[in-house]
Amino acid sequence: MKRKFHVTLLEHDEGVSVSCPELPGCHSQGLNVDDALGNIGDAIREYLELYGEPETRCEIREMEVVTA
Repeated sequence: MKRKFHVTLLEHDEGVSVSCPELPGCHSQGLNVDDALGNIGDAIREYLELYGEPETRCEIREMEVVTA
């Protein structure tokens, strides 16, 4: 079965951190974007095997914030 998940990527000096906001606590990392995406795919599969589908739904929105 295929299902789509949203992921967030944060590039930094040590590589790329990646999280799946729809699955609380589901995070991974990699040396580059491709590596990080492969790792979060594994983490998502393992999360679902261990915890099953989450009971709550996550809505992801974009918002604009005025800064000083």
